[in-house]
Amino acid sequence: MATYDSDSDFDDENFTETNVLLGYATKDVADDTTSQLGGHPTWLDEKTAPPGDLAKCKNCNNLLTLLLQLNGDLPDRFPGHERRLYLWACKRKACRRKAGSVRAFRAIRASAIHAESEKPKQPKQEETQRETPAPAAPKTNLGESLFGVKPPTASSAAINPFATGGASSRPANPFSSSPAPAPTPAPTQPTPSLSETFASKARISSPEPTLASAPTGPREPWPQQSSFPAPYPSYYLDADYETLNAEKPEIPAQTRVDMDIDAGEGASGGADMDVKDAFESSMDKAFQRFADRMSQNPEQILRYEFAGSPLLYSKTDAVGKLLAPHQDSGANANAKVKTVAAAAKSGMPKCTNCGGDRLFELQLTPYAIVELEAEELGLEGMEWGTIILGVCSKDCVQRGQKEGEVGYVEEWVGVQWEELSSKK
Repeated sequence: MATYDSDSDFDDENFTETNVLLGYATKDVADDTTSQLGGHPTWLDEKTAPPGDLAKCKNCNNLLTLLLQLNGDLPDRFPGHERRLYLWACKRKACRRKAGSVRAFRAIRASAIHAESEKPKQPKQEETQRETPAPAAPKTNLGESLFGVKPPTASSAAINPFATGGASSRPANPFSSSPAPAPTPAPTQPTPSLSETFASKARISSPEPTLASAPTGPREPWPQQSSFPAPYPSYYLDADYETLNAEKPEIPAQTRVDMDIDAGEGASGGADMDVKDAFESSMDKAFQRFADRMSQNPEQILRYEFAGSPLLYSKTDAVGKLLAPHQDSGANANAKVKTVAAAAKSGMPKCTNCGGDRLFELQLTPYAIVELEAEELGLEGMEWGTIILGVCSKDCVQRGQKEGEVGYVEEWVGVQWEELSSKK
């Protein structure tokens, strides 16, 4: 996490805060004991573990290792839903860079609250006149509902969130598992949820995906904990909204730029080239943007923005080509949560459980590797640049799952691997 000497270093003209929540690994005991990096998983209901096939690498069929477990409750978006997200990876070197070596699933338990809200309201027969529509409900801040972190107000925008001590110190752990008090719903007809709205719109113009076949018999039980590979070290999670320096970071003085110069041009042409332009022209622009954002808060391990856009490590790999055409461009691309229309065009494959659209929810960043492999002796560890998680926009339940039961739905994972470069 970036650090500053004093509150005087913070100037709202030089810094801007986005709507992206950054997660940081910490060994300090947090209010939320559910969200964690590494370690062993815990379940919504310890009596209902996931199916065992979700624990296996799709390449070698060996058991995976937990990367991340996150409390995913969104009471304002999915009332009555308990959610938990899990990211896993295979440790075997032979499986690196292969599809299926990183997997994710969502645990979900839905109560009658959400079921009732999904039922269409029948008009009363005695009504003869159209009622005045209720005013639109105010937009709910996703960070506040999920983590308990409130966005900056006009009066607090100039407070340095990284300052130590005093009234300007950072708020309590935003990954708290205690849900924020939900606003009392109006007695009039409820506003349809965001997921319902754009899921219904998307189905009008999008072909139905091929749904995964429902299991016909009992599924493989979850393996015993002793059967899994040694877990990564376990960390609690802390979070803050992303704060960026408005000024473009300077290229470090020690950076060396190797450029191929045609002998016919002579040495003078290369000497006259601006070093900064030479550096940027020799880099993949998407990667440079990724690196610039990471450098401003270098210890971030997690980026969270439900229905937002991931920060792409590259636009030229398979994942980049899939997602980049659907991302917003310009200065405001990462400033706020995206609109319904933008989120509906995420580019991610549709949910194989219900056919609904998938949305971006979170991504792991390279510093997570540093924390997870802190106790590793070897140098050949994980090789990904970022891991992107896309989830069902409707937060669908497992088919055949009854009210109040816990189910597990596999979600989409896009892995952008470190780029391999060879010297000429």
